[in-house]
Amino acid sequence: MKEIKPKKKSDYKKPLAISASLHALLVVALIWGADFTMSKPEPTGQLVQAVVIDPARVREQAQQIRNQRQEAAKKEQDRLDKLRRESEQLEKNRKAEEERIRKLKEQQAKEAKAAREAEKRRIAKEKERKEEELRAKKEKERVAKLEAERKAKEQAIKKAEQERLAKEAAIAKAEQERIEREKAAKAAEEKARREREAAEKAEQERIAKEKAAKEAAEKARKEKERLEQLERERKQQEAALNDIFAGLETESEQNSSARNQHINSEVSRYAAIYTQLIQSRIIKDDYLVGKSCRLNVKLVPTGTDGIVSSVSVLNGDARLCTAAKSAVSQVGNFPMPKDRDIIDKIRDINLTVDY
Repeated sequence: MKEIKPKKKSDYKKPLAISASLHALLVVALIWGADFTMSKPEPTGQLVQAVVIDPARVREQAQQIRNQRQEAAKKEQDRLDKLRRESEQLEKNRKAEEERIRKLKEQQAKEAKAAREAEKRRIAKEKERKEEELRAKKEKERVAKLEAERKAKEQAIKKAEQERLAKEAAIAKAEQERIEREKAAKAAEEKARREREAAEKAEQERIAKEKAAKEAAEKARKEKERLEQLERERKQQEAALNDIFAGLETESEQNSSARNQHINSEVSRYAAIYTQLIQSRIIKDDYLVGKSCRLNVKLVPTGTDGIVSSVSVLNGDARLCTAAKSAVSQVGNFPMPKDRDIIDKIRDINLTVDY
């Protein structure tokens, strides 16, 4: 909208001057047109004629001129006052319109900003919902896989227990083979420990150069291999124990040792499973890499599972211990064996959580 500026006082002087000039010319014209009777002089210088001027008429005409001029000046002033009022009103209207447009623009900007922010929140929530659904799906699949593996192992143990009675004649040979396997297992374990320590040192040097996702994948792979190695060793020990258990009636002392070995092996296996369940629920954090924490977990057997009755920190990194305790609560139910002796060992168990 084009701004209309109010006229200044100097703009009124020109019309007033023109009006005054016109009135002055009008007075002169009236005086000039007055009816003055003048006689031509006679040739004789004896006769003198006077010009008669009616003063009343002159005053009347002068008053008319003054009235006309005053009326014209009043009209001109009224016109100028009207123009001034109109100009002021237009200026007020212009300012009001500018203020309305400014407020409208501000409101539109606020609404646009609010709409953008709302859309960002909606997109973020949708992304978070999809990620949560994906995590829940993966967790469900993982739990189902663990449950299937647990059931398969239970069936294998049951079958092995049934076959144990048919292996009485091979107990001596099996015992010798077991001793040799134990020696080989200890040597392999020592070698693996040295290799693991070297690998952990190399892993710590590699952490600064690789992304956190690769670190987690490598650690998960190593943990899986370790669990698979433990499972293979357990199966080997379990096969040897099955041979040994065949002669429990005649070799009670040897069988007692084998039984203890079996229980300890199962305790180690369940400890590894519990540790893996806890580690899988710890949220990724670069600070926790290379840290460890020792926990004491007490379980209450409820059939095939055990529920957590208490968890306490023994020692280790404070942040990792806090995350590990939270992960224990998230696991909730831990798988339990059917063997009462093994249950007695793992219902109050110490676990070391590495990250």
